Amino acid sequence: MSIGHTLLGLLENGPRHGYDLKRAYDDRFGHDRRVHYGQVYSTLARLLKQGLVEADGIEAGGGPERKRYAITEAGVADVGTWLATPEKPEAYLQNTLYTKVVLALLSGRPAADVLDVQRSAHLDAMRELTRRKTGGDLVDQLVCDHALFHLEADLRWLELTAARLDQLAKEIA
Repeated sequence: MSIGHTLLGLLENGPRHGYDLKRAYDDRFGHDRRVHYGQVYSTLARLLKQGLVEADGIEAGGGPERKRYAITEAGVADVGTWLATPEKPEAYLQNTLYTKVVLALLSGRPAADVLDVQRSAHLDAMRELTRRKTGGDLVDQLVCDHALFHLEADLRWLELTAARLDQLAKEIA
């Protein structure tokens, strides 16, 4: 995810301090990976240099002064372009799991064990996501559904590969 574009999108609702942006980011998008303060401020500095945000005042508070940032017209246009640009679908044509299966076969190790261990890890992750989804709000449900669909596709690949292990072993020998 582009943190810069996300911060710009959050600024479209009005000027904010870096602290407020971090909190808004974490509340909306940081369920599994929160953004660090340093990342927020370094991103804001870059956006400022690029002319996508501008300083909108400084306020004194109980602690250090807080600089407020506002999105510029160029920033609004940049977010619009980013939103209209589709994400590149990930094809995973050369993934680590496939490599492990082939190397297990080449070394005479049981490739079925590699698949079984991975299947178990996927099922554990799916159970945890299902628990989270059941007790979560709509945001959690959508995030968990996305992850679950990817894990289901991986499980289908694991089953297909397990069914073709003998054939694969002959082809790579």
